[in-house]
Amino acid sequence: MIYLDNAATTRPCDEAKAGVVKGLETFGNPSSLHSCGLEAELLVRDARQAVADSLSCLPEEVYFTSCATESSNTAIFGAYKSQGKRLHRVVTTTIEHPATARPMDELERLGVEVVRIAPDDNGEITPEAVMAAVNDDTFLVSIMMVNNETGALLPVDKIFSAVHRKFPKIITHCDCVQGYLKFPIKTKTLGADMISVSAHKICGPKGIGALYIRKGLHIPALLMGGGQEKAQRSGTESVPLICGFGEAVKKYSKDISKRLEKARALETKLLELCEKNGGIKLNFTGTKSPYVTSISVDGLKSEVLLHYLEKKDIFVSSGSACSKGKKSGVLAEFGISPADMDTTLRVSIGADTSEDDLIAFEAAICEAQQELARLK
Repeated sequence: MIYLDNAATTRPCDEAKAGVVKGLETFGNPSSLHSCGLEAELLVRDARQAVADSLSCLPEEVYFTSCATESSNTAIFGAYKSQGKRLHRVVTTTIEHPATARPMDELERLGVEVVRIAPDDNGEITPEAVMAAVNDDTFLVSIMMVNNETGALLPVDKIFSAVHRKFPKIITHCDCVQGYLKFPIKTKTLGADMISVSAHKICGPKGIGALYIRKGLHIPALLMGGGQEKAQRSGTESVPLICGFGEAVKKYSKDISKRLEKARALETKLLELCEKNGGIKLNFTGTKSPYVTSISVDGLKSEVLLHYLEKKDIFVSSGSACSKGKKSGVLAEFGISPADMDTTLRVSIGADTSEDDLIAFEAAICEAQQELARLK
């Protein structure tokens, strides 16, 4: 099997699987005061430390959630509950993941002015464009690090630095799901007050994520109950998933730069294969992550090509897994034509992707171009 849909989810690594099993066997409730509870609490504490180390932050700044969607919802609605009664503007982009975009729609329904920055003619979101939208009435700036459909790499460190220099009280949030453990991320360098991350994008289990909240920033809880996670996220901790997350983090927080170098070499090979093919167009050529590449295959509908490749045990997607085949509004924001959107594939590489995988992928497309063309 050739799996090139790692932006949707990743294959869990052996360490993460072992962590989940260990968490299942350590069955105590982390809130219980007896030894079984303490044993579970120590596992949670170890995983929290691993995530904190990977972000160069304090463990008390890391809160476990059910997923990055919950993390982003907590950040956005928490900022609104904290500041949205006296301030009335938020700034985001037109290319955010639905985990950010849909909460922004809800804020708009509640009467908040939502300013969405579109990419410029080069497909870039610039600090200047964001700063032109930020004013004294702004309480939140939420911008993703890496776009999940095109791989566009946004200059969030420069954006948040500019925001904080002029408006130090504005809360900043970053969806780092597609950048976490793909790029070196330090909270102080990134400059975000809150950061959303997910386990299943880094070879960990599904159903577990984390939210970094800068120490000293008070964000009202989205979930209330028994007071777990320092009352920031109530609900009995999922020890198995947290352990699996922690073990994946321990593994992939090492050699980030080395893996990034490998990813760039693979991206170069993919671009060479696309150019050689002649019938494949790159949808985005600006500053981007090498882990995600959007292409259009001339004359072949995405859905038809996806099924053709699947029969050859090659797995890619046509865009965000959350879109479930619907035409992407995000691609339109990057200036991609409706015709190219209809023929788009997203190729996203992972830790185990090889050059041979990409060669086989392009060869299968060549076969599809010849075989399916004859059927027209």
